[in-house]
Order: sequence, then structure tokens, then C-alpha cells
Amino acid sequence: MIVKALRWLALASVVGLFGLLVWKVTQPNPGQEFLDRIESGQRPVSPRFDLKVVEPGDAGLAGPRLRRAMEEGRVTQADLHGRPAVVNFWASWCYPCKEEAPVLAEGARRHAGKITFVGIDYQDFTQDARRFVRRYDLPFLILRDGDGSQSRRWGITAVPETYFLDLHGRVVYRSIGRLTSEELESGLRRATTPE
Repeated sequence: MIVKALRWLALASVVGLFGLLVWKVTQPNPGQEFLDRIESGQRPVSPRFDLKVVEPGDAGLAGPRLRRAMEEGRVTQADLHGRPAVVNFWASWCYPCKEEAPVLAEGARRHAGKITFVGIDYQDFTQDARRFVRRYDLPFLILRDGDGSQSRRWGITAVPETYFLDLHGRVVYRSIGRLTSEELESGLRRATTPE
């Protein structure tokens, strides 16, 4: 009797998970219009976010507006305006994120004071994110999007993804997957070149 009940419970769990998978696949990506605009060569303003600071990085390198927001513990996309920015979506559980972390850390140090680097920790635990930041010695601002809801406005469905913003907060380039040093520098040239 118990074995039969456990089998039915297991079957119900499998059916439930399959239903959840079907629902997730059939839902439209809320950031698709934003991604379409990037793909068509437009420079859309980055989607809104309002996220909690996990690690401030070197706050002394931030402009006054961003520094003030960091001190308050929450940062919005508008706080990034005024300086070109690299916005990297990552998670501690993501293997390619581990491979690209040294590239981002070195790039942030090399361009300190000129480019704002921001990491958005996607669907992750805060303590795991902090361990990741310490392990890879990331010197830049880390924000948390635990449920991924704000990241989806950017079209994020997997990590890593990196966006390059000009000083007005417009996206000039998007990198999908592990970022290389060459791609980082190419994206930065686009972000710092006047339109």
C-alpha cells in the first residue's frame, strides 16, 4: 500500500515538473523586444532595475551618484549613467562565469575610474555570491537579483551575459556566454566611442 502511494506521488511529481517545464517554455520572454532592438542595431536604453548591493567593490572609483546609491544599499540603472558601464549577469553555480571572472576582474582594474563594472548575481544565494566574489577577487559592484525577475527585462534566460552601455545608459553591445579579454576590449571601445 505504501509502495503504491509512493509510486503515485512520484508520478504526480514528474507530471507536475513536466507541466512547469511546458509552462516556462511557452511563456514569452519579457525582454524580447529589448533584445530585438539590440539585434537590429539600435542603441536602446538599458531596462530598469532596482537591486540590493551584495558587495560594493571599490566605492572610491564610483561617481558621486553611484557612490551615494551604494551607500544606501540599492542601485538602479539610472545610477550608472554618466560613465560607460559593463553589466555582467552571472551566478556562483555557473561554470562559464568562473572562467570569465578573472577577465572581468582584470578589466575592471585596468579601466578603474573610467568604466563602471557591475555584476548582477542571477538566481543565486547571497552567501554563495559573496564566496564567489572573494574567490575571484572581483573589485567591482555586485548586485543581487535572487529571483531573476529584473534580469528577465534584459532578456536574460541563462548566464553569463554581458552588456556594454555608453555614458547615457544605452546598450551598444551584448555578449552571450563566456566573455574573453578581446571581446571585453572590443565592447569597451564601442561603449566609449561617441555616436
